[in-house]
Amino acid sequence: MKMLLAAFRVSDLERSRQFYARIGFREIGNADTGNAFRMMLNLPGDGDEVTLELVFEPSIGRFEVGNGFSHIAVQVDDLDAVLAGLAAAGVVSDDPELPGGPAGPKTAFLTDPDGYRIELVHWPPGHAAGMTRADFV
Repeated sequence: MKMLLAAFRVSDLERSRQFYARIGFREIGNADTGNAFRMMLNLPGDGDEVTLELVFEPSIGRFEVGNGFSHIAVQVDDLDAVLAGLAAAGVVSDDPELPGGPAGPKTAFLTDPDGYRIELVHWPPGHAAGMTRADFV
């Protein structure tokens, strides 16, 4: 088995498309099922694989993200540069943190227009490309 993607319901598809484009996501496909419109996104390092799906379904009306959802995480090469670019594009983020101490990753959170949180993660030098079992030993 393999994790394929995360899917978020959105209240305004164009507003969400613009937000995710500002943080680096690109649209690689879409589907209109008649009762819902689905926009498939990914980041440049994802190749052709869909990693985020935005679902606009007007018939469900108002929705709430709730407190059961925490966040998705996105790896970045230079957190300070990414945050500066986001600020210039009007995207607000939390201040950077070092949750694992000075030798650990540097992170910052931002929130999309519907309240979904996104954690930006900059690994320290020599860290594996992703989070692995070694991070918890």
